[in-house]
Amino acid sequence: MTPPRAGFDAPTCSVMTRRRVVLSVAAGALSASTPSWTRAAGGSGPTAAPVITGSHGIAQQVLTASDVHISDYPTVEAIRWMGRMLERESDGRLAIRVYPAGALGRETDTVDLTRFGALDITRVNFAALDEAFPATRVMALPYAIDSTEHLRRAVDGGAGERIRRSFERRGLIGLAIYDSGARCFYNRVRPVLEPHDLAGLKIRVPPSDIFVRLLRALGANPTPLSYGEVFSALQTRLIDGAENNWTTFYTSRQFEVARFWGESRHSYSPEALLLSRRRFDAFAPRDQQLILEVAAQSVLYMRSLWDRQEAASRAAVERAGVRVNEVDLEAFRRAAAPILASYLKDPELAGLYRDIRAVA
Repeated sequence: MTPPRAGFDAPTCSVMTRRRVVLSVAAGALSASTPSWTRAAGGSGPTAAPVITGSHGIAQQVLTASDVHISDYPTVEAIRWMGRMLERESDGRLAIRVYPAGALGRETDTVDLTRFGALDITRVNFAALDEAFPATRVMALPYAIDSTEHLRRAVDGGAGERIRRSFERRGLIGLAIYDSGARCFYNRVRPVLEPHDLAGLKIRVPPSDIFVRLLRALGANPTPLSYGEVFSALQTRLIDGAENNWTTFYTSRQFEVARFWGESRHSYSPEALLLSRRRFDAFAPRDQQLILEVAAQSVLYMRSLWDRQEAASRAAVERAGVRVNEVDLEAFRRAAAPILASYLKDPELAGLYRDIRAVA
C-alpha cells in the first residue's frame, strides 16, 4: 500500500524557490476553502484570522493549522479537539481548520509560513527546529530523556516552560509540547543489536545536525530527507532504514518495507505546537487567554490518544511479522556520549539539561 505523501517535494528547487512555491500552494489551499477573509486595519500591523459565517450565522474567526501526519494521527486529532473546545468556549466565534498529511508543506516550510503569518498554527517535531531555535536541542539529544514518563515531567516543568517561551524570540507562540514517543532504528537489511550493526547502512534522519552527527558516531551513513519521502526512499533502496517512533512507523506504512526494528530508544524528541505571534496579537486579550488555556488542556488529550495508538501500532507491526529486538543500550549510550557532551558545552543547554535530569 502506498501511504499518503506527507511533505512538499521539490528537490530540484532552490530553498527560496521552494519557499515561494509552498507559499503559493498554502495560499491556494486556504483561499479555496475559506469563504471570506478580513484583515486588521492598516495592513502592516497584526493580521486577524480568516472570518467566515458559522453554521448559526455567527461571524467566526478560523485559525488554519498544519501537520505532516495523516488525518487520524494523535497530534492531528489533538488540534481538532482544540478547535472543538475553542468553538464551544467562544460561543462559536473561534474555530480551527486542520490541513493534515503535509498539505501545506514540510515541517520546516510551515514554520516559516507561521512565523510570517501566512499560517496560524503548525505542529513540528523538535528535530526540525533545533537550528533556528537552539533551546529545543536539549530534548532531542541522544539519551537525554529516559522514558515517556520522564519526558512528560520535563515538559510539564521548568525546562518545558523555558523552551516554549524561547519561540517568542522569532515570532511564534509555543502553545504546547506534545509527545512523540521513543525513536528507534529500523531497516530492511538486518537486525540491529549493537552500534556496529548500523555500519555502512544508509539511514534516513530528519534535517537536524544532532541526528546527522549521532548516526555518524554510530557508524551509519546519515541521509537527511523530509518525512514524506521516506516510504518511497525505502522502496527504491535509496536508503536502507530510518529511525522514528512506533506510531509513525505504522501509520506511514514503512513497516511494509523495513522489517527489522531495534529498540534503541535513542531520542524522545517531542513535538511543538506553534502559533503565529502576528495572529495571536490580533486577538482580544480574552481570546488570547482562551487559546492558551485550550492548548494547555489539549496536552492531556493528546497523551491519552498517544498511549493508545502507540500500543496499537506496535501490536499491528508485530502481527505483520516485523522482527523486533532489544539492543545493547549501554553500548549505544557510550557511542552517543560524545555527541551529548559536545552540545552540553552550551551554558543554556547545560542548564536545561540539569533541569531535565532533575526530574528523571
